[in-house]
Amino acid sequence: MSKKNIGILLSGSGVFDGTEIHEAVFTLLAVDKRGGTAVCFAPDDGQHHVINHLNGEELNEKRNILIESARIARGEVQDVTKADVNNLDALIIPGGFGTAKNHTKWAFEGPAGPIRQDVKNLITAFVAANKPILGLCMAPTTIAKALEGSDHKAKLTVGTTEKESPYDIKGISEGVEKTGATAEMKAVNEITIDEKNNIITAPCYMMKASVSEVCENIDKGVDALFSKLS
Repeated sequence: MSKKNIGILLSGSGVFDGTEIHEAVFTLLAVDKRGGTAVCFAPDDGQHHVINHLNGEELNEKRNILIESARIARGEVQDVTKADVNNLDALIIPGGFGTAKNHTKWAFEGPAGPIRQDVKNLITAFVAANKPILGLCMAPTTIAKALEGSDHKAKLTVGTTEKESPYDIKGISEGVEKTGATAEMKAVNEITIDEKNNIITAPCYMMKASVSEVCENIDKGVDALFSKLS
């Protein structure tokens, strides 16, 4: 079997204003362990704002999403506009507030907020090609926005109201459904698989979870992704 090229869509570096770093690193590790090649992408644009991760305060700084994402990718990251679905076998989108601030504006405007056109183009290209997508943590909201108004009515999860979470799972799930998708309730040890649209989603840090639980959740999602590539 040929080595699989897995696109990884990043949104900066740091949970509160970019990519959730644990989720990104666990994703890169999981892809590598399964013999895949991770190919990282991010928008080449200014991130919405910069957050001091010690105290949560906004800093008077400007940072670039692509340059910040390079911190995670060890410099090996390309502008998302250069991503070619024909050269990639699957797409994974780690979470973090960055996907809801830099890929979309969900963090500020909920489901009514816009999505970047380059991010939308990438996601819809994978769906049109019937190539699998894995969305982690908050990334399902970005997938939901990308497919809003289309004939693709995805089944997605951002977690469950039945377990403890630091976030408003009920409200976010209702927002997902406002885009036309269906929100499923899943705990951190579970994933949602939308067979029709070839989309897998995993709650990860949307739920109150240990670092090992998040790692295991990502492994489960990546296993499901690679099973579709065999």
